[in-house]
Formats: sequence, C-alpha cells, structure tokens
Amino acid sequence: MTTAAVSRAEAPPWWRGAVIYQIYPRSFADTRGDGVGDLPGITARLDHVASLGVDAIWISPFFSSPMRDYGYDVADYRDVDPMFGTLADFDALLARAHELGLRVLVDLVFSHTSHQHPWFAASQSSAADPKADWYVWADQRADGSPPNNWQSVFGGPAWTWNAGRRQYYMHNFLPEQPQLNGHHPAVQQALLDVMTFWLDRGVDGFRLDAINYAMHDRALSDNPPRAPTQGARTRPFDFQRHLHNQSQPEILPFLGRLRALTEARGKAFLVGEIGGEWARTEMKSYTADDQRLHSAYSFAFLSAPRLSADLVRSALAQWSGAPGEGWPSWAFSNHDAPRVVSRWQSAKGEPLPAGLAMALLLTLRGNAFVYQGEELGLPQATIPFDRLRDPEAIKNWPLTLGRDGARTPMPWSQAAPHAGFSTGEPWLPISAEHAALAVDVQERDRSSTLHLTRRLLALRRAHPALRYGALELLDSGGPLLAFDRMAGTQRVRCVFNLGDEAIDGGLLTGWQTLVAIGADPASTMIAPDSAVLAVPGE
Repeated sequence: MTTAAVSRAEAPPWWRGAVIYQIYPRSFADTRGDGVGDLPGITARLDHVASLGVDAIWISPFFSSPMRDYGYDVADYRDVDPMFGTLADFDALLARAHELGLRVLVDLVFSHTSHQHPWFAASQSSAADPKADWYVWADQRADGSPPNNWQSVFGGPAWTWNAGRRQYYMHNFLPEQPQLNGHHPAVQQALLDVMTFWLDRGVDGFRLDAINYAMHDRALSDNPPRAPTQGARTRPFDFQRHLHNQSQPEILPFLGRLRALTEARGKAFLVGEIGGEWARTEMKSYTADDQRLHSAYSFAFLSAPRLSADLVRSALAQWSGAPGEGWPSWAFSNHDAPRVVSRWQSAKGEPLPAGLAMALLLTLRGNAFVYQGEELGLPQATIPFDRLRDPEAIKNWPLTLGRDGARTPMPWSQAAPHAGFSTGEPWLPISAEHAALAVDVQERDRSSTLHLTRRLLALRRAHPALRYGALELLDSGGPLLAFDRMAGTQRVRCVFNLGDEAIDGGLLTGWQTLVAIGADPASTMIAPDSAVLAVPGE
C-alpha cells in the first residue's frame, strides 16, 4: 500500500498537524479609513492567507470591549465591537473563509472579563446579588492591605479595592480585567453557553487564552518567593512562584466539559495557551487521554531569547508519542512576543534568517502557528514612547520591548499610503523597513520569504511525514540539529546548522535535497544558519 493510501485510510482529524495563521484584527486590514483593522478587512485579504497553504485562521478577540488590553478585556462575548464591524460581518468572513477551504478559530478569554462586562457590574453591586460570587472577592487584612501577596502580570498587586462592596477583587492582569471565579458552576455554564453561541454560528474551533489562569486557590494562600535568576526582573510578578493564583487541579474537569461540548457539536478544535513555570507539564496534562484539549502551546519558544539546538531538542523530547499523550502546538511569534527574527539572533549575532526560522517551525512534530507578517519575515518594529499603546510597555519603559512592536499593521503595498493597510493614520506606525517587505514586493521576488513560506507549506501538505508523522531525533550533538519525520514508509530528514561554523553534512549522504536554505546542496558541508530538508535518494 502506498504512503498516500495509508494516509487516506488513517484519515487523521483536520487539526492534527495543521498550520494555523494568526490574525490580529486591529492590524490586518482597515476598510473604513479609521486606522484600525476590521472584520471586512480580514475578509478582503483572505485570498492572501489561503494562497499560503495554511489550514485555518485564528482571529484574536474582536468582541465588544473598552480595549484597555486591546480586546482581551471582553465586555460582551456574543457581539462584535463596533470598531471591528458587526456579527453580520463576522458571518460573511466565516463564509468566505470556508469557501477558500480555511477553518476559523475564535479566541476566547475564559479567565477574566472586562470590568465593564454586565456580569461584573452585577457582581460588584452587592454581596447579595445572584452573580456576587462570579468573580473572586475577598476581605482585607486587619491593616486594610490586600488578602494575600499575589502580584499581577502587568505590575502591582493582583487585588483592587472596591468601595461599593468594601472588598478587594482579584485580577491576574489589569485592574480592568477582574478574575472570573472559574470554580463556580454557574460561571462554567455561562462560558459553555458562550462557546455554544459561536459553534451555532459555524466556527471550527477555539483558542483559549491563558487557560491555566482560569482558577485560583480558594484558600488564597500566599505565593512563595522565586529563587534568584540570571537577568534583571522588571515586574513584582517575577519574584514569585505562582502556585496559588493559577494552575489549579480543578481546571482539568472544566476542560473535560469544554471537550464534551465540542464533541457533541461536531468535534470543534480546542487549543490552549499555557504559560508559566509548569507550562510543559500542563501542556501534557491539559491534552492527555483525548479527554480535554486537542492541543496546547506554551512559551517555550516565544519567550526564548535565542535559538539553539539544545532548546529545540529539549522541547521535542517532551513529546514522544506515547499512548495517551496529547498533541503539541508550536509558535515562534505572536501578538505577545517580540518578532522572532529580531528576538533570535544567529550564532554570529546577526538577525536570524527568516526562512530558517520558518523551515524549523514547519518541520516540528505538532501544529504550527504562523503569526501575520511572519511569512514576510517582518522584524520587530521600533515604536517611540509617545506612540506606545501597550499598557505593559508603557509601565516598564524602557526595560522591556513590550508588545506593540509585534502588533504594527500588516504591510500590503510598498508604494500605497500606510503600506496599503489603511487610508487613514494607523493606530500604530508602520516602519519603512516593513513597507520594504510588503506583500506586493515579495510577490514579485521568487526568492522572497513569502515564496519560500508557500514552498515549505506545499512540502508539508505533500508529505504526511511532515504533517503528522513521528519524529526521531538524530544523535548529532552541538549546534547541528537533525531529526527525521516518518509516516508509513515515508521519511523526511531535517537538518539545521544553528552554529557559526560550517559542519560536515554526513547525515545527508545518499539523501535527495528537497529544500536548501542558506546551504549549498552540492557541498558536503552545511553552512552556518542554514537548513536542508531531504528524502532518501533513489
């Protein structure tokens, strides 16, 4: 039986090995000239996304929101914020995506809401309100200080005093993002109802934001201090081990309820974002035994300051494919992390070649998340202080890069005003460096990162081994990263030189090159910062 026949017989679910393109709606395409991207803009540009060869799109929050955290503070889970359009616009986007063969994932924030959500308005109104316990409230200590020592991600205590209830409410992030009481049965049912609403509209899955923050230790125990680490700590949050404000065992049964709902409603895909000290362990437990999430991703690569072979080996070694083990997802860039080609320097201290990063991402075992502009090799944009919008960047200026530099608008046309993103002044500036890498420029250049991305995605689609096959690390050692991807009788060898010197390419003797990035396929040596994908020779 041929490999293709084996692949058809096994018929893995669509999401297994999928490549998912993340769209940050504020910055993708603006059709109204107000400088902010919108849902019709996404619809108008879906042909570009489909041309890449990805399987699905994930759209960051577009729900009604006061935008204190740019959509991750939801005021109404069931409506579109007017700056992005209407529910009818979303339905049109969904229909067009499906016409193009793209599945659509909606980004749901189930750990907290906006302080302007009607649920919080009811909860803070009175301790006797039916929704009084839908959020995390606690009395002050005898001296009036917060109930415990928990710190928020964005700086300062994770508690804010509410004069109306004469209590503190908890927030892992901004004070305008009060923490939902995920333990409460009525809260869980309300969130399940939100998921049902979007399933009824026809979405294909959900990305669950900060899902390991969904529940807290009900005893409100103090977090212990974190041992000293290398490098400066810029936030009080970094001085604690977060044993009690996140990562509670009661999250697992809730994930089981989410999975049961999606199974009953057509097997929608569930992927969770998991950060923190125990992310690797939680990725596995949150996806175990086909009973919880289908997949999860962590910040193993998103927070890594540089790329190394050991980093990749360590991440991959956690996923052996043992019975009952879940399925990983990987991301190198997103709306919360500095863009990968700027964050990861080469061994020579130069920007990492964008094609090398894309080749690695698309050959790892698991799902791949490609962030808008990653197919263009966009570097991190430099944003002057007076143009910053990110509350974290403003608070920690100039010690952290912040998130705005990864959120600048997508460059579509080099010569058009504002690189074709909008006819009006964009909400964040577009750098000349990004305009020079615009879609129309790279469409004309067959050697561009855009065309290389399409070629790599076509290879992944054509080779089941790359899409969902097993992975075998080869004993290469040092800066040479090498592994085989295997499915049936098919095998693809993936070799990456992440060092600063050429390395003997003996691992490729007798192999036929499919793609060489920065390497000379006729040479017996593999150049620094290069990659070779190959199949067994005839």
